[in-house]
Amino acid sequence: MDIKVDETTVVVFDLDDTLYNEIEYLRSAYSTIAKKLAPKQWENLFAQMFSMYRNKENVFEYLTITFKVDKEVLLSLYRNHNPIINTFEGVLPLLKSIKEKKGKLAVITDGRSKTQRAKLKALGIEAFFDKIIISEELGTEKPDRKNYLAIEQIFKNHNYCYVADNVRKDFISPNILGWNSIGLIDNGLNIHNDSFLYFTETNLPKVFVKNIKDINVR
Repeated sequence: MDIKVDETTVVVFDLDDTLYNEIEYLRSAYSTIAKKLAPKQWENLFAQMFSMYRNKENVFEYLTITFKVDKEVLLSLYRNHNPIINTFEGVLPLLKSIKEKKGKLAVITDGRSKTQRAKLKALGIEAFFDKIIISEELGTEKPDRKNYLAIEQIFKNHNYCYVADNVRKDFISPNILGWNSIGLIDNGLNIHNDSFLYFTETNLPKVFVKNIKDINVR
């Protein structure tokens, strides 16, 4: 899909399962936790934890009972570790192309400030973005219109495009505000895999693409 970009364009991205697969963050966090709890056999514990997660078992409950560790300690390790994650193929060329065309770049993402900013830093793309909107910092989560209006207030009289993945919440406000929108089709690894429940006109993006490489700047 081609998108026209110039100095009046703001391309806004979601983060999790849009610029990288969030399951990578979970695997990174589980590795950190396993190394903390079982440093000599962390690989075994990690494999067990991930298998339990895939089977929808309560991983943290198992760890608190087995290792006599407080759940808050596990949550802190999960949320505050330095993640090892990678962008999807095509993300860096796309961001560079938008910048070369004098377009603006922004992020709108739900989550904790420290966690989401650590992800952007680990991905090596934080410096590309002119504005980063994180729900904890703003006090509202998607689909609240406030998150998107914040972009409009910063970049007045621009053309806006939102690139995201979650049909449940990502595109409702952009549709109301008249933004262009691009939805990334689940590659089979998305954390939230219930999009089929929300295929209504108000929830759907203007267009779907198979992956980020399918977005071309002109």
